[in-house]
This record gives sequence, C-alpha cells and structure tokens, in this order.
Amino acid sequence: MAAEVLASGGASVSIFDHKPAPARKFLLAGRGGLNLTHSEPLEQFLDRYGEARGFLDPAIRGFPPEALIAWANGLGIETFVGTSGRVFPKQVKASPLLRAWLRRLDGLGVRLVTRSPWPGFTDRPTILALGGASWPHLGSDATWVSAFTAAGIGVNPFTPANSRFLVNWSKVFRERFAGTPVKNVALAYAGHRVRGEVMISSEGIEGGAIYAVSKGMRERPGHPLVIDLRPDMTVETLDQRLARRRGKDTQSNFLRKVAGLTPVAISLLRETGNAGDAAGIKAVQLQILRPAGIARAISSAGGLAREELDETFQLKKIPGTWCVGEMLDWEAPTGGYLLQACFSTAVLAARSLLKTL
Repeated sequence: MAAEVLASGGASVSIFDHKPAPARKFLLAGRGGLNLTHSEPLEQFLDRYGEARGFLDPAIRGFPPEALIAWANGLGIETFVGTSGRVFPKQVKASPLLRAWLRRLDGLGVRLVTRSPWPGFTDRPTILALGGASWPHLGSDATWVSAFTAAGIGVNPFTPANSRFLVNWSKVFRERFAGTPVKNVALAYAGHRVRGEVMISSEGIEGGAIYAVSKGMRERPGHPLVIDLRPDMTVETLDQRLARRRGKDTQSNFLRKVAGLTPVAISLLRETGNAGDAAGIKAVQLQILRPAGIARAISSAGGLAREELDETFQLKKIPGTWCVGEMLDWEAPTGGYLLQACFSTAVLAARSLLKTL
C-alpha cells in the first residue's frame, strides 16, 4: 500500500520481500474471507483500538474504511457488507485482489524483489513493514527486533493477540466437541462484556467473542470467563420455562426444548459442574489457563514503542525511515480493524515520505 502511494506520487519504488512470493499473511487472511474493514460509524470503529486509538486516529481518519472500500473497488474487486457489519470482497478470498493489485503496481513501475531479507538501516528513504510475531513461517518472524534494540530503539515484547486460550477440557468433551461453535452467547471477563460466538478447540476456546476480550484475559489473568448461554432471555423467563414438568424427557432433551440450548451448550454446563438452572445458564464460569502460543495467533500485541515515532510513523532516531503495520505496538480485535490499520498507517507514512522527497 505504501508502494502504491509513493509510485502514484511519482517516486521510483522497490519492494523487498524476504519470502519467495509477497503477501503471504495477506493470503492467509483470505482463508477467513478477507475481512477488509468494518462498516460501523467511524467513532465506534476507532474505539475498537482501545488505548491505541489516539496513536492510530490520524492515520485511519486520513484513509478511513470508505477509502479502503473505494480502493478495492478501483481494483475491480466488488465488496459487500455481511450481517455483522464486516466488509468482504465478493469473491470472499484474497488472491483475486492481490493479483489485481500486483498488476497495478507493475503498471506504476514498482519493482518487486523477492528472497531479499532486510539488511538493516540505510541512508535511503525507507518504509519498513516488517510484521509482528504471529505466523512466523509466513514472514513476520520478528527477526528485526535485535537490529532495533542494538540501535537503542525501544521495542515492547510481543505477546499473542486474537489467539485461542487454553482450557483443561475433559477427554470426552474435547473429543466430542472440538471444532464446534457455541453461537449467540455473551461473554464477560473482568467487567468487559461482549456478544458473539465462540469455538471449542481441542486445547481450549477461541472465536470472535474471545478475541474481543482477549486483551483483558491476557493482562489480568485469574478471573473466570463468564458465559451467558441465553443472553436474549432473562433469568425470570428461564426460571418459568424450567419450572415446567419434564415428563419422560431426559435432562438434555428438556434443556433443549424449554431453554433452547444446543448439545454443546448443554455439555458445557456439565463440563463446568453447573446444575443447569436459570442462573447457571446465564453465568457459566469457565477457568481459563493462559493464551496459546503466539505462532498461531491471528495477530500479536507489542512491537515498536510508540514514543520512538513521530506523528507520521517516522523513526525519531533514524530520520528517513518510517515503520508501519503490525510491527508497531497496537492491537485490535478481528472484524476488519487489523487490515484497516495496516493499510492506513502505510498510507500516512507514504504521504509523509513523498513530502520529504
């Protein structure tokens, strides 16, 4: 994205990628449909970045979601808004967009050099997009950190963000329900409540709702994760339904019929030692162990310290070098916020570099 802005402004641009082909993590994002951005109002959108909002605000306002959608449309990629408000390409994958994008860059005279690791700081005007620390085999392996620290530039430790969290499931529950979603629930952790769905994995729990509370779970461990299995029903309504005669129904069939619980939700009650009454259905307490490893996290928290950069993401200690994307210290939940901030920081840095040229 930075290369496109620069080349469109008349600069001679080369992209150096240390992998044999570019944009490998971008292609991985396409496996989930390539959630480009989100359609919610901008102020609400910006709030999703939490305490990093002020840091990212100028970049995202300078290249907001509607600009990103227009950019994709300009490549011949139509987009649509899903039921959750997320924005996707109609092909629901990354490869058509990437092919069109590389053709555009080639037409602008951008030179792509693969199998070319970053050699370290140089005197040439440079924008670095060296990535975070998740999915390292795709390119973002954080090997750049040592060169930065050697130059006296602060880098905060990388930790997993938007990752699964480990849970000590019983063997029976794990074998039966790994890969099963628990839909339309509300999660609460240390005072933060979200709606969405979670996915049971063989080693724990993940999914959009988990990612939305992952920062608190990572930074304030020890609290139970409280799951409301029927967030659209009050305790009183559930009490009335559960007061009906069970008849010949098993407990599972009874809960399915009167409370609308799925098999995985009913088993989750049993897994946590819950009696299955109304209060329990509204507040299943799950003990979380810790985040899973960073290698398979969707994104990473930590990175290049914000105080090392000026307002255009240029390094204060090494003028002429800008840093963008996931290598910077910010995080956001899934929902289009990750790609949007990567694109927006690249645009702001490239515009700044053009002015210096």
